[in-house]
Amino acid sequence: MRSKPNEPSDPSAQLLARHTAVVPGDTVVHMHGSALLDIVSAHASTASRVLVTHRNIATVRGLRRALNESGVTNVEVFAGHGTDPLPRDVSADVATIRIPRETLPLRQLLKNAFDVLRIGGHCFIAGANDEGARSAARSLHQLFGNAEVLARGSGHRVIAASKDAATPTNPAGLDSPYLDGDNFCAYDVTLRTHAFTVYSRPGVFSWDHLDEATATLANVMQVNAGDSVLDLGCGAGVLGTLAALLSQTGRVVMVDADTEAIRSATSTAEAAGAHGVTVLASDVADAVIDQRFDVVVTNPPFHTGKATDLDLPGHFIRDAWTVLEPGGRLYLVANRTLPYERAIRKRFGNISVAHDGPRFKVLAAIR
Repeated sequence: MRSKPNEPSDPSAQLLARHTAVVPGDTVVHMHGSALLDIVSAHASTASRVLVTHRNIATVRGLRRALNESGVTNVEVFAGHGTDPLPRDVSADVATIRIPRETLPLRQLLKNAFDVLRIGGHCFIAGANDEGARSAARSLHQLFGNAEVLARGSGHRVIAASKDAATPTNPAGLDSPYLDGDNFCAYDVTLRTHAFTVYSRPGVFSWDHLDEATATLANVMQVNAGDSVLDLGCGAGVLGTLAALLSQTGRVVMVDADTEAIRSATSTAEAAGAHGVTVLASDVADAVIDQRFDVVVTNPPFHTGKATDLDLPGHFIRDAWTVLEPGGRLYLVANRTLPYERAIRKRFGNISVAHDGPRFKVLAAIR
């Protein structure tokens, strides 16, 4: 999925930019903000060191590019969730969080902020009310023992807390093992007679169970011995791992824009003993756009926030055509109601329905 690192229309990012207090010499850690260029640039002019993390590789690359073009030199941008990718000796005066929608990823970010802040440091979080900002404020208060709403606007709010003690005021809600980035959820699947364990992290699509769409595509996709396969938007790596087991000797590449998905898919493939597998961070198929494959399998995302966004699957379809060998096969699973047929027919010149179920369809095309 593509992201726009300097998207100006996010009121939460604007609230963070206006209300985050930074003084000369501060070390600042920004986590999970996709519209960060303005706030990062502003704080870079005051702080001695600014560190930014985001789990979406497109956001990371876009922000790095924008900062380079702006001539900002004291900002480091890391790909990963929360403080997981940061040097272990980092101690911050200020931490900011653009609230994610998912509960466990948010709780990890809050815990990370508490842990990385020095005593006397401040945490600022912002998000929309319909994204869980009120609940996030309660969690912030529970962790830090204090929280204050600094501003509201356009259904968004920014909340601040100070770290006054070395340990959380109330550790309730911090007992999930998945708040530790080294811990994976594990669940077993059996697909096409192949049994293996899926490893996944919160925030990855269908992170704690096998979803019906993936299971449907797994049972329909045709992968022959020796086929080279691209799992486009791999998530936890279910389809790519199964493809490797079916192909046996063929090259299999899994790509995703989410660094937690990359870690998950890597763990899934390795634990299954799948051979010839490479897992890459990629904005759609950018990382493999010069490679060619016999098969592309995909369950493309179709949401931006809560809204349906057909530009995303359209990009997946175009990239799938680009990387397929002549005669190569696309298998795409989608909700029955999503109108992908026209985009596939326009790009490939053909389309067939490989599966037509009550909830999901699998569309196939040949390059």
